[in-house]
Amino acid sequence: MSLFATKSIDALLAQAEGEKSLKRSLSALSLVALGIGAIIGAGIFTLTGVAAATHAGPAIVYSFILAAFGCAFAGLCYSEFSTMIPIAGSAYTYSYATMGELVAWIIGWALVLEYAVGAATVAVSWAATFDSILLSFGIEMPRAIVASPYSPQPGSANLLAVAIVFVITGILIRGISESAKFNDVIVVLKVAVVIFFIGIGYFFINQQNYRPFLPPNTGEFGAFGWSGVLAAAGQIFFAYIGFDAVSTAAQEARDPKRDMPIGIIGSLAICTVLYILYSLVLTGIVNYKDLNVAAPLAVAVDHMKGLPWIGFLMKLGSLCGLTSVMLVMLLGQSRVFYSMANDGLLPKLFSDIHPSFRTPWKSNLVLMVFVSAGAAFTPIDRLGDLTSIGTLFAFSVVCVGIVIMRRKRPDLPRPFRTPMVPLIPILGVVVNLALMAGLGAITWAAFLTWMIAGLIIYFAYSRKNSSLQRAG
Repeated sequence: MSLFATKSIDALLAQAEGEKSLKRSLSALSLVALGIGAIIGAGIFTLTGVAAATHAGPAIVYSFILAAFGCAFAGLCYSEFSTMIPIAGSAYTYSYATMGELVAWIIGWALVLEYAVGAATVAVSWAATFDSILLSFGIEMPRAIVASPYSPQPGSANLLAVAIVFVITGILIRGISESAKFNDVIVVLKVAVVIFFIGIGYFFINQQNYRPFLPPNTGEFGAFGWSGVLAAAGQIFFAYIGFDAVSTAAQEARDPKRDMPIGIIGSLAICTVLYILYSLVLTGIVNYKDLNVAAPLAVAVDHMKGLPWIGFLMKLGSLCGLTSVMLVMLLGQSRVFYSMANDGLLPKLFSDIHPSFRTPWKSNLVLMVFVSAGAAFTPIDRLGDLTSIGTLFAFSVVCVGIVIMRRKRPDLPRPFRTPMVPLIPILGVVVNLALMAGLGAITWAAFLTWMIAGLIIYFAYSRKNSSLQRAG
């Protein structure tokens, strides 16, 4: 069989409705909440200030709009695929149906960087935020259990990060309905906190901080001016990562043909509006030159005199945000592995469904071990860029896949159609590859090393055990 043999759409749909399938219980509202849960997290609370201070100034608003357009191109392509092939696995499954097994494996392997490494990244942030909240109550945790050995202020192992990964895994194993309800509550809390900051912060805006709104370029590319807006868009892209995780739950949606586009595009639209308003208020309260700090929100809170309790509320909102991001990332990764194992590319244990909970519980447990190990011993700055490059790569492939599928299978029902094909997919590829090019040489080296390791596994194990190759 060819390395680029594709999987039949009919076979995929039949597999999704089998007796051992996942449980269809998610509504459109739950899917929107999943998307928001994945998007609003570490990005909005950390990257906005740094990008404004070093690249765009108050014009960071334009950067959020540009980044949103880049994500929207990919989101429209994801929406078409998720209604046409409402199967768990997201970009992996779409690639298998359009570009063949080898490309599907490469994408599945790249998605580990987005979901599993992303979850580890957020777990480290969660631990730091939780530690900060405890400190505000006078409780100081031993450094040995709140930092990795390789952090700037080293510890022994980040056991707080391990603990939250264990808790989230337990919720995911218990069931998709329970996980979605937990996520809904967390999303309501963190969105309420962001809206509260926007509403209260509006009254502390100093109009002088908006002058100039677009600081003039200093003579270097990316140092303010319009090139700075572009550079900032690449930097804050991490803040948008996660909307595609909605597509991993397509096999658990009640009515995927109607609900998936609502979940993907709806969550992206809501978060874009919140990001724009948040960045406007942040740069209005604090001069952009003072925002090049790890916690710009705390700087803004310090400017809001007479409201000391706001700081605690913001930390709580940040903690809620990070919790829901972890839940959606670990959910997405387990569903990708579930699909890959169903195809024989991974061991069967990754597709074993719990008889009562109807969740891929063994996959969740394996992920728990590896993600918690990464969170315990790896500092956050080594993980973030890898998450971005894996995501951008997946986005690009999905955009290409839409063009291929329109040519190969124009007859397939498409409850949602990506507009202006091939223009929209091509724009998606161009934007995402441009953002990938802006990542550093070290990130590219790590990404290529990861891909080489994946190819070794594919040729040593996956190709020999592939259901499609054996059938051929």
